[in-house]
Amino acid sequence: MKFSTKTRYGVRAILEIAQSDPEIGIYQKDISANQNISYKYLDHIINSLKVAGLVSKAGGRRSGYILTRKPEDITVYDIHNAFEPGICVVDCLSHNYTCKRKGICASRGFWGELNNQIIAYLKSTTIADLINNQAKLDDVVG
Repeated sequence: MKFSTKTRYGVRAILEIAQSDPEIGIYQKDISANQNISYKYLDHIINSLKVAGLVSKAGGRRSGYILTRKPEDITVYDIHNAFEPGICVVDCLSHNYTCKRKGICASRGFWGELNNQIIAYLKSTTIADLINNQAKLDDVVG
């Protein structure tokens, strides 16, 4: 299983937004420069995050982006879902996949449990957690 570039960059963009001033936000050009993501590609990422209801403009057209919820209320799973329709570690767990071995497959339960654990981990990890972990890392490195 591999997470898409959009999901990974979406997390990075959300972290930049979360750490900005909540009154004025952060401009897309600054996120692009800070995270070394092309402005044009970041435009697609920001648009998906807006459609998912995770970010919005702080004020008018010439304002930066802000979070629509507190960092502790946005999970990595929320960000992932802005770009991908759920998580499925193997095809046979997908709702639109028909497997002839479904009723007799001894390994299906294993894959299902792994899938559930990944989802639970992403749902339990918030943007606030990632920010706090970075602060701890900065203390060790600094």
